[in-house]
Amino acid sequence: MGDVLAYEAELLVLVREYLDFAEFEETVKVFTKECKTKGKPLPKPAGVSSRDSKALPVQKDLLTAFENGEQKVFFQLWKEHISSSVQDNEPVAQKLEFYLHIHFATYLLKHSMGKPDKAELEERISHFKAYLETKGAALSQTTEFLPFYALPFVPNPMVHPSFKELFQDSWTLDLRTRLEKFLSLTLKARQTPRLLTLFKENGQCNKGMLQHLHQQLVESEHRTMTYLKRFNKMQADYHNLIGVTAELVDSLEATVNGKMITPEYLQSVCVRLFSNQMRQSVAHSIDFTRPGTASTMLRASLAPVKVQDVPLLPSLDYEKLKKDLITGNDRLKAFLLQALRWRLTTSYPGEQRDTVLQAYISNDLLDCHSNCQRSVLKLLHSKSEVVRQYMARLINAFASLAEGRVYLSQNSALLRMLEERLKAEDKDSLTWENVLGTLQKFSLRRALQSAMIKDGLIFWLVDVLTDTDCLSDYTLEYSVALLMNLCLRSAGKKMCAGIANHVLKVLSNLLGHENHEIQPYVNGALYSILAIPSVREEARAMGMEEILRCFIKEGNAEMIRQIEFIIKQLNSEEPLNDSIVSDDEEEEEDEEEDHDIMEADLDKDEVLQPQLGELAGEKLLTTEYLGIMTHTPKTKKKLFPGVHQSVDEPLQRPVTPGYHRTVY
Repeated sequence: MGDVLAYEAELLVLVREYLDFAEFEETVKVFTKECKTKGKPLPKPAGVSSRDSKALPVQKDLLTAFENGEQKVFFQLWKEHISSSVQDNEPVAQKLEFYLHIHFATYLLKHSMGKPDKAELEERISHFKAYLETKGAALSQTTEFLPFYALPFVPNPMVHPSFKELFQDSWTLDLRTRLEKFLSLTLKARQTPRLLTLFKENGQCNKGMLQHLHQQLVESEHRTMTYLKRFNKMQADYHNLIGVTAELVDSLEATVNGKMITPEYLQSVCVRLFSNQMRQSVAHSIDFTRPGTASTMLRASLAPVKVQDVPLLPSLDYEKLKKDLITGNDRLKAFLLQALRWRLTTSYPGEQRDTVLQAYISNDLLDCHSNCQRSVLKLLHSKSEVVRQYMARLINAFASLAEGRVYLSQNSALLRMLEERLKAEDKDSLTWENVLGTLQKFSLRRALQSAMIKDGLIFWLVDVLTDTDCLSDYTLEYSVALLMNLCLRSAGKKMCAGIANHVLKVLSNLLGHENHEIQPYVNGALYSILAIPSVREEARAMGMEEILRCFIKEGNAEMIRQIEFIIKQLNSEEPLNDSIVSDDEEEEEDEEEDHDIMEADLDKDEVLQPQLGELAGEKLLTTEYLGIMTHTPKTKKKLFPGVHQSVDEPLQRPVTPGYHRTVY
């Protein structure tokens, strides 16, 4: 209460100022009377003028410039203090401005003692002309102003009957009165009350600070995700290094015991040592059952050197999640799809990521096992471009993992939905990019390969690759890699044989493309389709060998060796192999090569950013969708490690670009 009393007089003045400004006349009377009754003195606010007080400084400056004929000063102030909406839309303002231009144009003729300065007079007349041709042209059809359009062209307007009135003192005094009245009404000759100023400044300051802090929070979360990915990679690199060290110690023990180490073995160790994807290389090359005292000790030391056991992420309420994915508004759907994807892409490879994926699959997150009319997968056909994009990104993240591909392949309609979106979306959209990435990863599975070939996807890909200028590096790489994977199958080769000339032209053009990442897939596709005699004949007829030899001169060693294999295939006279025909008999898919690569592109160019107070990412999931802990340990299906072929030969097994970059 003491604080209120200390500032009471000033607060009362602030209230009175605002009431005066807002013209609450009756309220001011009651307020003043009550203050007097309660013995609270209410001095008249300083600096606040009443309606009949003197004009604001800017009003004085305008009137002074008017009286002194200071044309430039006047119109500069006019432009600054009279809003453009008033100047352009108020008839009173337009008419007044017209007469003001006449006043300044004729000022020297009225006030000069003797003959006026010729140069200055011409300058004023030119200024008036320019006004008549631009802003003043709007009044040219008005009878009142029509005669004045001749004023700049009359040699001596003072003696002209039409303009005599302009040079009488009464005309100038009348114009000044009109100007003063206009300025009083327009400029509101009263200061902005301090209460309003305080409110505006404080509100803007707080709003700006909150927005700044929110932006900092979003950026910090993004940096955290980036650092987590880097940490995961560094930790995986470290574990691989320890594994390779164990192998080398075993080798050293073997040499001490007189055993020979083969160059092939050393080469395999080097491949693993410089591979970025540690999980595959360690699994492929280290035999944990082999005896060796030193290596056993080193492997035993792996447990304590792990930074820490990575905690499992909290369980979620998948029923509520799926309900909101189907019935929520588009913005909520997009935020949920983003958060679910981030759970996969930012989780630590191994038990943490496996648990996340298994939870998604066991709860049928995408409704792959559902035949309902409204399912989560139908979000691919959402009217919202952002929802379609974020759904495609999530499906692409699933498809990046072998277990995810198994799950997605169980929905017979999904492949057709993706193919439809591929043909419907713009080629420069992220939705298109992610759908293409998903299909490319699907092509690692034989049944899905066969379905894509049957659906004519090869024809569509060849047409798309005819013009690569509109394709991003990602879409170009994944398009060519998908084409190669489909061409590895006999049905794909036969499809290409039907349009051999077109396919060969497209592939030969791609050989010289500036994006060298696509070369292994172009080489693999060429090598594969040249197994068909009719395609070889077409290639020879178009001079394919000469084209290939041109690239031998320019290519690197690896490219040269692969092209030599292609030329050898081109010049082969082998008939169509029966085994090629039979490879379309579907095999059991109990084993799939372990191509688990979570690409950074999955999280690039996020178009969705939370506004102030909105939840996103893991915060959204754990705040609104926290479930009962249901994590159960599940042994991950043992995946076929993959066949490593020589880098000298063109690719002859399906791969994804992400996996190929990592391993080769």
